[in-house]
Amino acid sequence: MIRRRVTVLGSTGSVGCSTLDLMEQAEAAGSGAFEVEALTGGANIARLAEQARRWKPKLAVTADPARLNELRDALAGSGVEVAAGEGAVIEAATRPADWVMASIVGAAGLRSAWAAAATGATLALANKESLVCAGPALIERVRKAGGRLIPVDSEHSAIFQVFPHDRPAQVAKLVLTASGGPFRTRPREALADITPEQAVAHPNWSMGAKISVDSATMANKGLEMIEAAYLFDMPAERIEVVVHPESIVHSLVEYIDGSTLAQLGPPDMKTPIACALAWPDRIAWPAPRLDLAALGRLTFEAPDEDRFPALRLAREALQAGGAAPIVFNAANEVAAVAFLDRRLGFLNIASVVADTLSRVTASGVDSGTQNACDAALAVDAQARRVAESIVDGLAAAA
Repeated sequence: MIRRRVTVLGSTGSVGCSTLDLMEQAEAAGSGAFEVEALTGGANIARLAEQARRWKPKLAVTADPARLNELRDALAGSGVEVAAGEGAVIEAATRPADWVMASIVGAAGLRSAWAAAATGATLALANKESLVCAGPALIERVRKAGGRLIPVDSEHSAIFQVFPHDRPAQVAKLVLTASGGPFRTRPREALADITPEQAVAHPNWSMGAKISVDSATMANKGLEMIEAAYLFDMPAERIEVVVHPESIVHSLVEYIDGSTLAQLGPPDMKTPIACALAWPDRIAWPAPRLDLAALGRLTFEAPDEDRFPALRLAREALQAGGAAPIVFNAANEVAAVAFLDRRLGFLNIASVVADTLSRVTASGVDSGTQNACDAALAVDAQARRVAESIVDGLAAAA
């Protein structure tokens, strides 16, 4: 039986909820026993309080200081300590735990992931931005503390499961699969009038709004390419992307002898979470099963980087090195949020990213420094300011 003391950073988001649901299912199946040290959430106090009453963590934190009294009232008499604000989230990340899920969305999740990395716990990372902004430094921080970083994105989890960690020289290339998003078959000229409601309607995965927009633009696959380069120490030219609409093959590793290994499964985020939670063991839960005969066939195609230029921009940022990946991430986040707020057209998301990359130059983040997190966030803030000014200019001209 798997036994873990767990902290979930971002417990009220989709990945956080899936993590707690999985833990409950594993306990019901008799394959896991979990003690929760801390839970952190955002504005959804009702959900956070419900989770805290179920799991009885020592600490429950809302990132919003204005909601502290609301959380305190919701957990009155529960015996759960409550706190609020960024400092409290970071303190939660440093609490003694065997396993920490880092699933706070956006660059806002970097400081808490950075704090958790120094504890020696297994860090299950579902926050793309932490790796994109400070990947080498974060990985080194986990290593020095004696912990382990396990990716939770389905694509990186797939690679992690079939990658020869003790013999990396045997790998020829990595192949990331992409669903292609909701607009895979639409011509570029038909994308100009796309609405936020259309963009968040992902055909295969249930995700948050911003991540769904990233899937629609394929910026998510660009971010994942950068992540894969850092996680598996792989140069950009040995990382490929292939569109796979069924989202059954989650990624592949090609070996130098011509063999290619893949991890397959139905599109359910609980599967990579389960892998991270139990690694190096496996945990039983009522997982959806793969029926290849019912599927009939699996299809693959090359991505169209003219129609979805974010993928090309991410590769260029990775190849440029330095702080370019941080700038790419920051500009994309600003542009995606502006699109969701109806301040920016869908096709202008990539143009904001390209323009920001051309305007912001900054040195990279030294993985050997203690202030690597602060340095990454300083570049991130600079890029956001530039991206916001570009968005404002486009909005004014519209």
